[in-house]
Amino acid sequence: MKNRTFSIRLALTIATLGVFTSCSDLLDTKPITDEIYIDPNAPLVTADQAEAAMRNCVNSFGIEYWQFDYFFYGDAGSDVAYAGADGEPFFQIEEYRPIATNYVIARDWKWLNEFVKRCNLVINYANEVSDLSQARKDEMIGEASLIRAITRFQAVQTWGAFPLVNDYVYSINNTNFDQVYPSLYPSRKPVEQVYDAIIADCEVALQKAPTSTSAPSSKYFPSKGAANALLAKAYATKPNPDWNKVVQYCDAVIGGGYTLLPTFDNLFDNTHEGNAESIWEINGEGAGANINGWCTQVFLGNNWKKFNTPSHTINTALDTKRKASSIKKLPTTFADPYWTTFTQFPNPWKMRATDGTQNFYIFRLADIILLKAEALAHNGDLTGAMTLVNQVRTRVNLPNVAAATSVSDAIDKIVRERFLELAFEGHRWFDLKREGKALEILATQTYPKYNPATQTTTETPMPYVVNLEEKDLLMPVPQEALDGNPNLSQNPGY
Repeated sequence: MKNRTFSIRLALTIATLGVFTSCSDLLDTKPITDEIYIDPNAPLVTADQAEAAMRNCVNSFGIEYWQFDYFFYGDAGSDVAYAGADGEPFFQIEEYRPIATNYVIARDWKWLNEFVKRCNLVINYANEVSDLSQARKDEMIGEASLIRAITRFQAVQTWGAFPLVNDYVYSINNTNFDQVYPSLYPSRKPVEQVYDAIIADCEVALQKAPTSTSAPSSKYFPSKGAANALLAKAYATKPNPDWNKVVQYCDAVIGGGYTLLPTFDNLFDNTHEGNAESIWEINGEGAGANINGWCTQVFLGNNWKKFNTPSHTINTALDTKRKASSIKKLPTTFADPYWTTFTQFPNPWKMRATDGTQNFYIFRLADIILLKAEALAHNGDLTGAMTLVNQVRTRVNLPNVAAATSVSDAIDKIVRERFLELAFEGHRWFDLKREGKALEILATQTYPKYNPATQTTTETPMPYVVNLEEKDLLMPVPQEALDGNPNLSQNPGY
């Protein structure tokens, strides 16, 4: 009877792993002692296998989540952009009405769990490879730990509680099934535990990941500088933020040899890759990984209507220099409910090369300078906070902001500066949620409603998001994930 139960439980496992067998085999009551599933890619034995596994970790940044959906959540899920293009699943996310069968959210859940799995292979087995130097083993483990950390950081911000799987399961049999079951069908762990795991992985990366240098290629991979940046973000975003820790890790980044580029546009002109301001960027041309920056094609061009159409809010708010680098109007005949001048249609302009060579930033120095300003403001150092804001504004020839009159006034000024500086880089939705301002800002956004039939715009702007509530700030756990894992739970309201 035990073997029969084991066989039935294996049916779902094998289907999940993509291994096919007949129903008669699965329901066979004879003892099962042989391997039911063996992953040919694990464990790691040779240096070539280990290097291939490490490339697979870095290649995660060439998948839809980082190439497309990350920017969509951060920008179209906020007041930076309208969804643009077409597709009901994207409109659901943009308008805070997603359902559990939304395929975009489902693919992101699947991908982020897959990215963790890729990292687990390296973290679990790199040390067992005999023909690698210990220095290279450590470097791999440090890099994979940081990729796992940022993967979980994105997941916990998107869904809240999230599974924490640390083991790479490469074989399943009658003997080990109970042992590996928690990794095959994990439950979601509380948000606090997820942040503890993120911080622990970053600390491993601080010990073992390489140090970024002035060489551009050093910015294309996880590094100690990137680990400091993610630690600062994690301590700022976790429940009960530790603003002293945020300052500590921001200072480690700021003192790590990075400098603001004098010209804002050089950050995005595709000719200053791996620049002095870059902490961690993804190289669209490879650099040891099979990454093609195809995401540019979904945001820019006139062969079909693109995603992340700049909002009226950001178009009006941007200063001259940053607007010229962030939004470009191109000739088009696209129809749109938000923009009435169809001969010149706005496009996000920070990603410009549509041939797949475009790089994009995970972290750059201005982001961390403004994050430190945020921490100083929360600690009551309003003068220090505004000094950092003005440092970012000076680059684009803007006057200093007025002195902050209170902590809340300082935070408002910093959040707005991040809005202007980091537009179309995927930050805004996450920034607003971190500071508890998503409901306040997004629920009051309006837009001019255009009527194509009459070619007129309503005099009174229409509300952009209706009845926004706290529960709407987390995405639903995909129904297909719930169907495939009895240990998962759904978020409230879905």
